[in-house]
This record gives sequence, C-alpha cells and structure tokens, in this order.
Amino acid sequence: MSLNERIAEIIEYSKLSASEFADAVEVQRSSISHITSGRNKPSLDFLIKVKNYLPQLEWDWLIKGEGEMLTSDKTAEEEAEAKAKPTSLPDLFSLIDDDEFGNTESEDRTRREFPQEEAQRDFPKPKLDPVAGNLSDSQRLETKENAGLKNNADNQTDKVKRIVLFFESGKFESYEP
Repeated sequence: MSLNERIAEIIEYSKLSASEFADAVEVQRSSISHITSGRNKPSLDFLIKVKNYLPQLEWDWLIKGEGEMLTSDKTAEEEAEAKAKPTSLPDLFSLIDDDEFGNTESEDRTRREFPQEEAQRDFPKPKLDPVAGNLSDSQRLETKENAGLKNNADNQTDKVKRIVLFFESGKFESYEP
C-alpha cells in the first residue's frame, strides 16, 4: 500500500470529508486532493500534522506501511464517537473562590493601611485671582535661566506644550497653547 493510499485510508477512518480533514489538520484543501490522487507525495510537515491530529496512528504504519494502523484497541466507531462528543469546559469563575483574586500584594496592603474614608481627604484647592484670572497658589516653573543653567546656543526657551486640568469628578481637560 502506498503512502498516498494510507493517507486516503486515514481520511476514511476519520469519517470526515477530504475538505473537513484538511481543515482539521490545518493544511490546504488542495493538498489533500493532490496527495490522495497520487499527484504529490505528502511532506514530513503534513505527516506530523496528521499524526498530531490522530495520535493513535502508528508511525511505522504511517511512514513505511508496516504493522497495524492504530496503537489502541479501539474501533474506528469508538474513535469517531469520542471525537464527535463535545467536551464541556469548566466555568472559570467557579474555579476562583478567592475574593482577593487579581489583587496585587501592594493593593492589599494599601487597603489595610489606608481605608477608603481616609484615602479621600480634602486637599486645599488653589485660589483663582479674579482680576488676573491666574491661580494665586501656583508656582512658576523653573526655566533654564532661573535654575542657573546655561542657555543653549540658540537662546531658545522652553515653551508650554500642553496643560491638563484634572477635576474631582474624574474628568479632565487638555489645553494646547
């Protein structure tokens, strides 16, 4: 029996159509057609994919045609039924019975050391100067000149790129001059 005939027998054993078998072993459908017709010989990669899909196949039978096709004593019907039977997956959330699942150790320590009431303290709000419209509690940013650093050769100063205001509600506004 040739290798191409053995592949055809494996497809028949799987009780799948040639296209379904190609999808199952993750090869192109045309390659199954070319192999079973005898036009092409299967590559080693193809044989490995078939063996991974049907691990009960004997390597010696698959490669050389010697010995039995299957390693187990199961019949083809039992194998097909086992493959067709849907497997139920466990509910992942039922596997987790820990209320602290996903919390890091530092988050746990923060919760113990700083209860929610203490974490939301009132911080002083900056006062708005009604005449100038500036924040009176704010400080000027240090520039290269007033920090005692040398100016660069072009005498360029740093310019504000963006100002972001964060509100207690969690909203924010971004201004770009």
